[in-house]
Amino acid sequence: MSSRLTRADLDSLPAYVPGRNLADLTRELGIAEAIKLASNEVPYGPLPGVAEAVADAMLTSHRYPDMGAVALRDALAAKLGVAAERIVTGCGSVALAEILVKATCLPGDEIVYAWRSFEAYPIIAAGASATSVRVPNTGDHEHDLQAMADAITDRTRLVIVCNPNNPTGTSVRKADLDRFVAAVPSDVLIVLDEAYRELVTDPDVPDGVATYGDRPNVLVLRTMSKAWGLAGLRMGYLVAQPEVAAAIRKVLTPFSTSLVAQAAAIAALAQEEEVRRRCALVVAERDRVTEALRALGAGVPSSQANFVWLPLGAGSVAFAQVCESRGVIVRPFQGDGVRVTIGTPDENDAFLAAAEVALKS
Repeated sequence: MSSRLTRADLDSLPAYVPGRNLADLTRELGIAEAIKLASNEVPYGPLPGVAEAVADAMLTSHRYPDMGAVALRDALAAKLGVAAERIVTGCGSVALAEILVKATCLPGDEIVYAWRSFEAYPIIAAGASATSVRVPNTGDHEHDLQAMADAITDRTRLVIVCNPNNPTGTSVRKADLDRFVAAVPSDVLIVLDEAYRELVTDPDVPDGVATYGDRPNVLVLRTMSKAWGLAGLRMGYLVAQPEVAAAIRKVLTPFSTSLVAQAAAIAALAQEEEVRRRCALVVAERDRVTEALRALGAGVPSSQANFVWLPLGAGSVAFAQVCESRGVIVRPFQGDGVRVTIGTPDENDAFLAAAEVALKS
């Protein structure tokens, strides 16, 4: 007789797929090193002062961190111009998204989001036995906000707008988002996932905290993994109205913002000018790579993130395999497209050389 120790419905749930491991590819190809452009990391190393702050924090790593992350929340509050009580920190914005679902959804409740969008959304929903309502993107690879609003029912608890959208890089502009926010019922929480906010250059793409922060049912998710260079330390935060933030803290995993992550984040926040400089480098390369791919015939939509999207459909995996054969790791989404992180100029040149071969294959 067999017994089941885990939920049967998880058998149909796809696992989260991280970017391919560099060591595996270099070993397979017999090359000294490969280029990883699959995980949307910023390529310039830790910000000044971060490594030193982490080293200092390690001297007290035998103690628990401040569970309230008071110093970090104060630093974020000062940067964002909001009250610290509205901020919740966590182990990356993905972990906070999981906590959000835990705080808002019971089994069978619905979460509305665009698709394709961040691949963690369906995993997070299923983990809480919530129902995913996926709304197809437009032909221009953008959120169809009207269709998303129409998909809301009396079972909907959350609606997620990924802005800029991962993996397509496309963004929702203010006039469209204004209409959407006004159309969503007041008892549905609107989550603006702004993981790439620091890389946005289009003035029509709104800052969720500044533009909608006064609305009771709007919550903004952000990460310090991208522009702030803390991907390996797992640091994210959200901004919500005080009563929403307080409820979320009740189900937050205790001590989930580690000692070193808090120290690193505080040090990083002191380097805002350097972050802007690095983001400007990424944006310049983003524009260059986009133009080069379009010249090769790829229909690349305009991106406001640190990656570009090649809508290659059924040819996505083959394209990625050609790139990998030339030592460049990119991120294919079978049947939809390929996401390519913007790296250094030399890394981007290597990708473009591989892409030219792949697009002609």
